[in-house]
Amino acid sequence: MNTKPFLDTVLSPSLLNLYDISDSIVVIIDVFRATSTIATALYNGAAKVIPVESVMECIETGKKLNAITAGERDGKIIEGLQHGNSPAEYPREFIHGKTLVLTTTNGTRLLHMALERGASEIVAGSFSNLSAIQSHLKETRKNVILACSAWKNRINLEDTLFAGSVISGIKENFTIHCDSSLMAEEMYRHHKADMPCFIRKTNHWHRLASYGFEKDLEYCILPDTANVLPVYRDGALIVE
Repeated sequence: MNTKPFLDTVLSPSLLNLYDISDSIVVIIDVFRATSTIATALYNGAAKVIPVESVMECIETGKKLNAITAGERDGKIIEGLQHGNSPAEYPREFIHGKTLVLTTTNGTRLLHMALERGASEIVAGSFSNLSAIQSHLKETRKNVILACSAWKNRINLEDTLFAGSVISGIKENFTIHCDSSLMAEEMYRHHKADMPCFIRKTNHWHRLASYGFEKDLEYCILPDTANVLPVYRDGALIVE
């Protein structure tokens, strides 16, 4: 009898409705840059990160909590918010003990979609906290959905590669009958030795690099630079 939990990879938010996520841990993946920024801010001592969908909600929540407001649309800082979606903006000396309210084009939207569909638990994953994600998924022994934020519902390679990197370290602990998971792992296996070169070919890299974010992107593909587990509890991502 097979007692291993199941693991599936959802390559785009537009596909999430095809999966039953009610008894699953959902890993929200937005490598460039939301989940990398979330992990970094929490690693550097942020009290919590509150992900919100809209700019107005971000501004209003920031005022109510006297929190830092941050976000982007299409890779650019939003007028009316204090900061952007760059991990480099949240060093320990700035963010320690503070609350960050964050809205982004893809990642925060997907998190709220997972909430609405009744995910059992939501965590934020990126290369920055790869080992923490792998350890948690192995230890918890629940069904897993690796949910890629993509780019406006269009599949992207960086999120898919991260899903593959997670799978490569935990696949013996799960039942995987999912072609998107097999594809993601195979892509990662094939390119892990030349990741910095390969990932520069991606559309999202070119888009964000054109705005001057190349150093951000280089940071976002380094493993375990902010190895904490951001867990969604009571409206915020925290480190337990």
